[in-house]
Amino acid sequence: MVRRLSGLNLIECIKVCLINLLSFKNMDDCDSCKNIDQNKIKPAHSKIWWLVFALLLIVPLEILSFFSVDLGLWLKLPFFIAIIFIFGRKIMVSGFKNLLKFNFSDINLLMSIAIIGAIVLQKFEEASIIVVLFGLGEALEEYGIKRSHLALEKLINNSPKTAELKSGNIKVAIEKVKVGEIIIIRPGDKIGLDGEVVYGDSLVDQSMITGEPLPKSKMIGDKVYAGSINNGGYLEVKVLKEAKNSTLNKIVQLTSEAAKKKADSQKFIEKFARYYTPAVTFIALALFIIPVLFFNGSAQFWLIQSLTLLLISCPCALVISTPISVFSALGNASQKGVLIKGGKVIENLSQIKEIGFDKTKTLTVGKPEVTNIIPFNGFTKEEVLSCSAGLGEFSEHPLSQSVVEMAKEEGIDIHKFNNFESIQGQGVLGDCTVCTDTRHCLGKIGMLENQFNGVNFNKLMENEKNELEGEGKTVIFLGDSKQIKGMIALSDKIKSDSKLVIDKLQKLNIGCYMVTGDNDGAAQYVAKALNISEIYSEKLPEDKADIIVDKSKQNIKVAMVGDGINDAPSLASANVGIAMGSLGSDVAIESADVALMNDDLKMIPYLIELSRKTVAKIKFNTYFALSTKFVFLALAVAGLSNLSLAIFADVGVTLLVVLNGLSLYRFKAS
Repeated sequence: MVRRLSGLNLIECIKVCLINLLSFKNMDDCDSCKNIDQNKIKPAHSKIWWLVFALLLIVPLEILSFFSVDLGLWLKLPFFIAIIFIFGRKIMVSGFKNLLKFNFSDINLLMSIAIIGAIVLQKFEEASIIVVLFGLGEALEEYGIKRSHLALEKLINNSPKTAELKSGNIKVAIEKVKVGEIIIIRPGDKIGLDGEVVYGDSLVDQSMITGEPLPKSKMIGDKVYAGSINNGGYLEVKVLKEAKNSTLNKIVQLTSEAAKKKADSQKFIEKFARYYTPAVTFIALALFIIPVLFFNGSAQFWLIQSLTLLLISCPCALVISTPISVFSALGNASQKGVLIKGGKVIENLSQIKEIGFDKTKTLTVGKPEVTNIIPFNGFTKEEVLSCSAGLGEFSEHPLSQSVVEMAKEEGIDIHKFNNFESIQGQGVLGDCTVCTDTRHCLGKIGMLENQFNGVNFNKLMENEKNELEGEGKTVIFLGDSKQIKGMIALSDKIKSDSKLVIDKLQKLNIGCYMVTGDNDGAAQYVAKALNISEIYSEKLPEDKADIIVDKSKQNIKVAMVGDGINDAPSLASANVGIAMGSLGSDVAIESADVALMNDDLKMIPYLIELSRKTVAKIKFNTYFALSTKFVFLALAVAGLSNLSLAIFADVGVTLLVVLNGLSLYRFKAS
């Protein structure tokens, strides 16, 4: 992101703001609060400090009362009534409405009963504390949720609203800019639309989308993306997508949708709370009625215990335990250029036992270099390269692009082709306008044999092929209906961090295997270098998906890492599909469960650790909230609790749950 979101230390913030409050200083003096978008959290922030102020007025009165210093009811009563009216009005109105609807699962109804009960008992201090601390708990929840959504808000707010058109040098709303128009990007400008540089060169900061700290060099022909910042020279950019279809807009839409997709644990807790609250109301009623009617108990004493039970049973902390953790984890990931599509995906990631990796562009750099051109049947290297490059121009496969690139570097005239056809995982076909026998094929030897029955793949060719593949190279063949014209060997470098990542995953008890469409020799070469023992080579996209399905039948939770386009079937079949290098690829962003905006393989172990940490936080928050409530429920039933202690405990649990969930913003992989 343009400016990294720092995790807000809420306790430090409260301490600083409290000092400011007591010193009659402005709340804006708190540095922690300055680091976040005040417009988004100001209502909750303001509410918290008004409630803290009210609490600071109530607590001294409680302390005086404890030491038997009575200021007189009529002196204190107007103050308590004002507190109850100002901060408890909405609670009481909501509770009354839900009572009329017989909705006994509403939290406000529980609090309303407790407040009214305290007033009936003339426990005005307790009634005021209930109102203030319950309001404080709700405000902390609201603050925490809004704080956890700030990563998405940052994406939205940092996207420019206008663009400068070259024609007329006028600024217009980005929604009005059409595909094909040229926009001007001056030094320091934010780029408003996805496009291609047609003039100039510069360094562009893409950290808002990819999370990469260093700016990228951009020159003519390079792609730039909305939300990036031009840190260097003057650029002219041809718009490739409308504003609504930009990569940034797609990320914002999917991140927003991801926040709405609830984890299974969240669904369970919400369902549990719907039955839990009415049940607690019934128990509280029984706690009052049974001792009074059947055991001649004190009505006032058991009413207090009943109200105490209602207060401590408030499920606020329980309900917020999952979303606060999930939203914080999503925000942490988005800062690193990782788009996770919801809490369900985080839960699935935490359960992954094996990860399958595609080879090309995932474990390897994805920019293969031509190392050998071997002509057959009287053809020259130049003829093989010119014809192969002609077919390669129609394909986006890295192997084809490398052949085209070499032909251009060598200054060789590239043959023109018509009637192009691509067979996924096999190769490409086309009619050459230069060669006498027009129909040509570039790809695996098996494809040539299937397309042209007359080709002769002899022992010499096979030996050459096996020798090159033994060196870890990928071999493709060029041929027509009569003969094989030549073969081209390409080598792709292993990414510098691939070994480190595989080792890290294995330390996390994650099994790693490689599944690739490349030949067995090249696959074995890479696997040996990375210490991967399970290899599936020469697999078509549908074969890769079948491998994933077979593992799922063995009850193995599997993730698949690929490029999101060629590996779409296997990504869809896995428990979690992770698309690498998704920047600019709508297909990858939409098809995968997790989309990495960059090619940083280190994000894979990071995702595993983040997901495990998130689920651990959710479990801790849930068990902590439940256990605390059960302890105080037992105390209330035993007649050993009171209203003030119950509400302090409830707010304390809520505060700890919020802080624990928000700590995921600062999570860093080991």
